[in-house]
Amino acid sequence: MNDIIKNLLYSDLGTPVANWAMFAFRILLAVELFRVHGMKKFKGNDGKPEVVPNPLGLPQPINNLVAMLSDTVVPLMVILGLCTRVAVLPTIGVTAVGYFVVHRHDSIEVRDVPYVYTICFLLLLATGPGSISFDQLIFNHFFNI
Repeated sequence: MNDIIKNLLYSDLGTPVANWAMFAFRILLAVELFRVHGMKKFKGNDGKPEVVPNPLGLPQPINNLVAMLSDTVVPLMVILGLCTRVAVLPTIGVTAVGYFVVHRHDSIEVRDVPYVYTICFLLLLATGPGSISFDQLIFNHFFNI
């Protein structure tokens, strides 16, 4: 169990520059996701909430919940660096489905947005948020570092 916690929480990238770069990267990424996509969940272009595509045929309330969480709650958790590796999973799923399913027949100019988001969140999954995060504080507390 300790190994799982270590792997989920520890993410010191080795140098202060790398950790500060990841701090800036994750904040800029999460703010943009929330600003552009999360806000649409509350009020779309015409003042009504965005209609979320449901290409997998999930029950509509579940589909809407996953989309809303991945574009509103996940960015907040990423900004804080809180449970980052687990938190990014819904967003990776939503953006990958957007790329591979929803936009599969669209031009590359349309497909590049979910592609870039998927790659960026996969990077956060692989590296974690860096040492400037709540994950690192929790790790240090758990393991008395």
